[in-house]
Amino acid sequence: MYRQSRWNEPLIFEVSRKGAIGHVLPTLEKEISSEAKEALDELPKGMRRKKLNLPEVSELEVVRHFTRLSQMNYGISLGTYPLGSCTMKYNPVINEKLASLESVQTIHPLQDQRTTQGSLELLYKLEKMLCEITGMHKFSFAPAAGAQGEFLGCLMMKAYHKEHGKRRKVIVPDSAHGTNPASAKMTGFEIDVVRSDETGCVDINELERIATEETAGLMLTNPNTLGIFERNIEKIVQIIHGVGGLLYYDGANLNAIMGKVRASDMGFDMVHLNAHKTFSTPHGGGGPGAGPVGVRKELEQLLPAPTVEYDSATGSYYLDYDRPKAVGKIKMFSGNFSVYVKTYAYILMMGGKGLRLAAEASVLASNYLLNKLRKFKGVIVPFNSGQPRKHEFVLSLSKLAKDTGIRASDVAKRFLDFGIHAPIIYFPLVIDEAFMVEPTESETKRELDNFAKIMSEIIDEAYGKPTNVRGAPYNTSVGRINEVKASHPKTLCLSWRMYKRGSCDA
Repeated sequence: MYRQSRWNEPLIFEVSRKGAIGHVLPTLEKEISSEAKEALDELPKGMRRKKLNLPEVSELEVVRHFTRLSQMNYGISLGTYPLGSCTMKYNPVINEKLASLESVQTIHPLQDQRTTQGSLELLYKLEKMLCEITGMHKFSFAPAAGAQGEFLGCLMMKAYHKEHGKRRKVIVPDSAHGTNPASAKMTGFEIDVVRSDETGCVDINELERIATEETAGLMLTNPNTLGIFERNIEKIVQIIHGVGGLLYYDGANLNAIMGKVRASDMGFDMVHLNAHKTFSTPHGGGGPGAGPVGVRKELEQLLPAPTVEYDSATGSYYLDYDRPKAVGKIKMFSGNFSVYVKTYAYILMMGGKGLRLAAEASVLASNYLLNKLRKFKGVIVPFNSGQPRKHEFVLSLSKLAKDTGIRASDVAKRFLDFGIHAPIIYFPLVIDEAFMVEPTESETKRELDNFAKIMSEIIDEAYGKPTNVRGAPYNTSVGRINEVKASHPKTLCLSWRMYKRGSCDA
């Protein structure tokens, strides 16, 4: 049984003691430059501080504090992280080292482009790689996440239809990631939801009914969030293009098909890639992320500035800001560069064959684990048409809940006691008591067998000693929390200042 470290660790401000020093800063010059003095004089008086509200601690206290906190956390370097639709695979540590190089960390997007040729060359070559992988013509590196990539895609849909006849609706499947309808709504579109059929795919008859001349486009993940490849993808494309709409490919699940099929070959007009999922950068916890967006040639002019270009006459690379039809900025500069360093390194190390093998391994692992779990008591496989799943699969624990009162959330929390991160639960919404698992290509057969063994033990507990499951987790640094209270504004303590003035009921 897994045992996570537990420390009665105070806040760093509570460790603080007057006069403690962790680092001696160099002495400031007595005289400051006239430019610096002028800048200081321009600051509003209310923003000037004579003293910084920082904790006073020794170097050793800082090291011990954050080391203890790290021991109370769970990460991919400790065990399996089977979050469906998140591709939480192991990422080579060498990529982190490359992204930490001084030449990567100290570069600034506003410095003279003659001094950033290496970085621009990396982005230019990476763009060519991503175009090859997806079949798209050109990419923007600006979006900082997949959801921001979706937002950019919807903005381009809107700009495209402004010239080709205004459209007001975007179609989204009922199994889609929640960011799809949110991104479309933020762009000003109305949302039409198309239901899944009995196989878990887009219901073609309903799609034909709701696709009209008001349809700006369809946002689709393929394979979808159920882990099922849309077998009627060519018909779907025909329907949407037939009414003059565009097809947007949500690349969250690219891990299942990279090197096997390209978005352009399926008929998509634009695509975002989750570089922080598929191409090696750790994902979760708020970032860093990247969601580069690629388009076919007809939409190239709509991509936001700047784009990375190459001047064959001078043999140099540059950022092109002269894009009169661009939809406008969605993020400063050209994106999260350090993320793209990891992406570039990962693709170079893997090569085309390696990327294809990663997709094949992720699908194999998913189906291997699914075929083990589907035999367990209380487990239902929704849309059980016999077709294999891709990189992820969704179970329904509705029968287990009916038989024992143990819900998907209880099972997920009990997994924490065995040193495995909880899978995604209650998503997609079309599945009752949904339990989504994505093993990824980086987990060994031994780990997959261990996951199945733990699942079997938890189910046996649910039927035999349900209280063991209902009170989990027991072995983590923080036990089961009150989920209602945890999400209440009065409970959230966002700063030391809030804590000091008693603004939160922590």
